[in-house]
Amino acid sequence: MRKIIVLSFITLDGVMQAPGGPEEDTTDGFKYGGWVAPYFDEVGGEIMKKQMKPADLLLGRKTFEIFASYWPEHADLWPGINEVTKYVVSRTTKKSDWKNSVFFETLADIQKLKNQPAGKLGSKSSDIQVHGSGELIQLLLKNDLVDELWLKIYPITLGKGKKLFDNGTIPAAFALTESSVTPTGVIIANYRRAGKVRTGNVGA
Repeated sequence: MRKIIVLSFITLDGVMQAPGGPEEDTTDGFKYGGWVAPYFDEVGGEIMKKQMKPADLLLGRKTFEIFASYWPEHADLWPGINEVTKYVVSRTTKKSDWKNSVFFETLADIQKLKNQPAGKLGSKSSDIQVHGSGELIQLLLKNDLVDELWLKIYPITLGKGKKLFDNGTIPAAFALTESSVTPTGVIIANYRRAGKVRTGNVGA
């Protein structure tokens, strides 16, 4: 079975929309695109390089279109991005000139991918990373298909915007596996799925 890892930039109030630039995603009049830029530093950059190790990608259509318009010509910034398999979940887009792109339509396709060992369906890595792709992440969380969350939590609130955890997220426990704080105050925390939610009484 392959591991699905969700990587996300989020604000303190859970917004994940358009972290990279003003024009990245202006849906619903979102005007804070590029909110990660003021907090970028060398420590965060090195951690991002580590996290951008070669791994197959699972992307929603909108994120895939953003990636396909940029990364093929900037692969020096993300080594291996052109060679890994890009699995795209879309009911409207069926093909792309970006090599190693495979298109899915259904939840069953994703479940089949997760249950395949590396090397099947054209895969080149045991890990599958999910970047951006807000609607896809909701689908994965709703169906308990997320094995790990690699979060970069920024010290700001934006109020409005697409949220990482939205309608449909199931109750689930996670265990912290790695964490650090950058000089600009970004909390980088990796979690792995850890069974069911436990409850109890707090007190003497």
